[in-house]
Amino acid sequence: MQQLLLPTKHAPGACSAEPTEEFLRALYERHGSVLLRFATRLLRGDRHRAEDVLQEAAIRAWQHAAELDPTADALRSWLFTVVRNLVIDGYRARQARPPELGDPDETHLPIQDGVDNALTTQVVIEAMKDLAPYQREVLMHVHYMGRTVNQTANVLGVPPGTVKSRTYYAMRALREALHKRGLRTV
Repeated sequence: MQQLLLPTKHAPGACSAEPTEEFLRALYERHGSVLLRFATRLLRGDRHRAEDVLQEAAIRAWQHAAELDPTADALRSWLFTVVRNLVIDGYRARQARPPELGDPDETHLPIQDGVDNALTTQVVIEAMKDLAPYQREVLMHVHYMGRTVNQTANVLGVPPGTVKSRTYYAMRALREALHKRGLRTV
């Protein structure tokens, strides 16, 4: 369980009687684990924030130590209310101001150096060698030269339907060749 440090001076509104370490120890032993689970659930699994909320609730109980019995079951409902209110206050505080945007860590910024494109191009060129010559030819015209189906049909001297079917089967063969080389197509 997290150790709570006792403040050296009372916070405003704190009791005049000095609470003992036994008060906090009894409070944590009796209610700590239940309150921590409750706060963690309210904070959707954020255990670190839940520990902070639990510590703040313990401080508030410590400020009222003269009136509270840490071993009493009635204290638990008061502590649950304090924890719930602290979580709500924290949520409202985060909603009231925009999130802070710091400078992004420059070590995680992507660098466009062209290596990925060069490697992909090399793999595609090697995969194209697996295709039949007429499949490479139709892909060169349609995809790399940017010609339409009709323009490609005129240049190659074949019907447009033939260009369409060759393109379809060439793309299918190219996908298989790329897959064989470990490159996944989208």
